[in-house]
Amino acid sequence: MKTCKECSKPLIGRSDKKFCDDGCRNSFNNRHNSETNKVVNLVNSILKKNRTILQNLIPEEGKVSISEKTLMILGFNFDYYTNIYRTKKGGIYKFCYEYGYLQIDEGVLMLVKKQAKH
Repeated sequence: MKTCKECSKPLIGRSDKKFCDDGCRNSFNNRHNSETNKVVNLVNSILKKNRTILQNLIPEEGKVSISEKTLMILGFNFDYYTNIYRTKKGGIYKFCYEYGYLQIDEGVLMLVKKQAKH
């Protein structure tokens, strides 16, 4: 007789059944995926925080200069970003989703918001 992978109760019904109910299936999968999800959730949390910091600093016009130190004080993590854009002049923008920054001078960054393409 087959038993539930979560609670070990005997299974009744389909021959390919693995769990006695949705609760056991969810508990099993949550526990099984927790290690993988831990890393993904940590990275997503850092990216979300970075995005929020940039979003709160960039005015409606879409650009502002700010010191790198200010971002550090606010908890910005420069190791995490979603993509890089290289300009023809060699500048490197690092983006956290639609918000990004470009180093324009030693310790000075220009924060920008990507313009939506129409």
